[in-house]
Amino acid sequence: MLAPRHVDHATQAPVTHFPADQRCLTIDRFSLAYAGKPALQQLTLQVPRHRVTAFIGPSGCGKSTLLRAINRLHDLNESVSHSGDITLEGQNIHAADMKLTELRRRVGMVFQTPNPFPMSIYENVAFGLRLQKRLAKRQRDDIIEWALTSAALWDEVKDRLHHSAWQLSGGQQQRLVIARTLAVQPDVLLLDEPASALDPISTLKIEELIRNLKSQLTLVLVTHNMQQAARVSDYTAFLQQGELVEYGPTDHVFTNPRLQRTENYITGRMA
Repeated sequence: MLAPRHVDHATQAPVTHFPADQRCLTIDRFSLAYAGKPALQQLTLQVPRHRVTAFIGPSGCGKSTLLRAINRLHDLNESVSHSGDITLEGQNIHAADMKLTELRRRVGMVFQTPNPFPMSIYENVAFGLRLQKRLAKRQRDDIIEWALTSAALWDEVKDRLHHSAWQLSGGQQQRLVIARTLAVQPDVLLLDEPASALDPISTLKIEELIRNLKSQLTLVLVTHNMQQAARVSDYTAFLQQGELVEYGPTDHVFTNPRLQRTENYITGRMA
């Protein structure tokens, strides 16, 4: 990671705009609070389609909170309140006609710790398909092979599809969870520190997978790993204390940030 060349000491976050036909997600003046305590404050940013966007920042800055808001995982928490808008391909995710089940099909999420179901590898990937619609076995088999191939796992498990998913290594389990999410063909994949619990070799496989998947869908990654964000993302958003500090192309944010706060964080002068 290169040291920044120049820093503008302005205090306002630069705004990165994308043409309307390139936007997948638009977050507009979005705020969220837990029991009245602000967690996100007036966030505005656009996430481009078929790119990897990383959210970085210190612990407690709101990265994972924002990721969960995009998937509406806060809905069951009565202490959570929010304002502003989040739109997916132009549709407000909180609109009355946006069914939560459909949103979660279109916006898949992978968490820090792999969470395969206590069933076979095959049934893990088939799970969402069985919930959504009736498919002929051959069609279902083809989708499962495609999903496992897309998750770079097919060659490793094709001869033991009916073995327990819990027999897989941690890295394989995480790729299986990604395959399970891909099988229902989402528009967006949210990744909340997907490699933080994995060994270095498995981490590299997940990073390669992330880079390859952007040809199929839009990815949003939360990571504490600066090097990982620099390696895999096209755009980076730096959050601090629930606010968006800076957002732009990853190479610019890491090598030529506009703001002093960004420079302090990526060079380790701010925890």
